[in-house]
Amino acid sequence: MKRSSENYFDLVYEVVKLIPTGRVCTYGAIANYLGLKSGARMVGYAMNAAHGLPEVPAHRVVNRQGVLTGKHHFSSPEMMQNLLENEGVTIENDQVLDFDHLFWDPSRALL
Repeated sequence: MKRSSENYFDLVYEVVKLIPTGRVCTYGAIANYLGLKSGARMVGYAMNAAHGLPEVPAHRVVNRQGVLTGKHHFSSPEMMQNLLENEGVTIENDQVLDFDHLFWDPSRALL
């Protein structure tokens, strides 16, 4: 999917926009889908820059264990959790419960 003529952040945002409501994805899964298996950090940078873009549901991107590692980049530390809980995702101690069931893998979903 990666095309050199496009900005990497924009490619990340296009994938994040496809994460279904009530589901979560990881930085690494997005990087893998875009062809950069070690690019999870770059996806994190894109998510940090996405908070001024209301059409990008950055709250649905968590670390590989389902932990809300990006929560400090929202307007309040509770906002990421609140947004996920409003979509029916249960969070306990900053971690998505039932993560394996709620995980959305773009490499499988976007064949």
